[in-house]
Amino acid sequence: MIDYLIIGSGLAGISFAEIALRNDKSILVLDNNSQNSSKIAGGLYNPVILKRFSEVWKAQEQLFLMNEFYTILEEKLNCKVDFKSPILRKFFSVEEQNNWFAASDKVALAPFLSTELISKKYIGIDSPYGYGEVLQTGYVDTALLLNKYREYLKHNNLFQEESFNYDALIINSDGIQYKNIHAKHIIFAEGFGMHANPYFNQLPLDGTKGELFIIKAPELDLDVIVNTSVFILPLGNDLFKVGATYNWKDKTDLPTEEGKTELVDRIKEIITCDFEIVEHFAGVRPTVKDRRPLVGTHRNYESIHILNGLGTRGVMLGPAMAKALFENIEHQVPLNKEIDIKRFLPKGQQ
Repeated sequence: MIDYLIIGSGLAGISFAEIALRNDKSILVLDNNSQNSSKIAGGLYNPVILKRFSEVWKAQEQLFLMNEFYTILEEKLNCKVDFKSPILRKFFSVEEQNNWFAASDKVALAPFLSTELISKKYIGIDSPYGYGEVLQTGYVDTALLLNKYREYLKHNNLFQEESFNYDALIINSDGIQYKNIHAKHIIFAEGFGMHANPYFNQLPLDGTKGELFIIKAPELDLDVIVNTSVFILPLGNDLFKVGATYNWKDKTDLPTEEGKTELVDRIKEIITCDFEIVEHFAGVRPTVKDRRPLVGTHRNYESIHILNGLGTRGVMLGPAMAKALFENIEHQVPLNKEIDIKRFLPKGQQ
């Protein structure tokens, strides 16, 4: 019998797998590669919601765990996946400058918002009002991370590529059985695929489709991430990742002309030079209306758990939420009420 059978190998799944392995637990990960939101994600981590100049929920705690998590992973996988980089918020008016400096005076935001106006001129961007710099930021190369981690799992016989058959799951008094696999616990980390899961599909997981580009812009001289209505992230060799759109109706992972037009228009608002679209991606992010993850244990089955709803901030949330779920299962450490799926039970049953 193994300790954990983990369904899904996106950011949620590999975060839990890694936490379990670091605590000497035995695992097996199953995935059919049907969900690609983690693979095509922008991968940015940013402790500030720049639209509203407000702090990301528990940002400092998440950043601390995230930095430790990816540092150990880079050593384990022998590759660089975490790239520290300033994020510059381009200002479009004096009013936006004033709003920034007012926000930087707030206690919660002071560690993350520089009080210096950045007036550096980047070739290819017209910025008469300058930029504000967000601190403690960067991005994770999610595609590389997931590929390398799956290779690691496969090399150690900890990965099976297959679609999960819910009808084959048997719940026993000491855990679960799935085909020839016996485990003490099963963790569902399926992303938007949760809608097919009979144990958790009543939870209010909403999918938010995002579309991204890789563009080539030889005249754009940029060595930092610029974020306004979209982000522009330099990849080297005149290539830049640009995103992302938000579509709450379309639940497919196919790129659209509508998304393409929206991204092109937004890019033209930021840069003044020519660019060529090299690749166009799309994926459905697992989001929740209250903007909190879905973490916890099934109300009727103590061996069945969920780790989902990481939304647009998976690289920051993944390690912290995986740790919270692991400690809840292994040491009965209570989950924060804001992430516990019990919050969606009727009041008398919470």
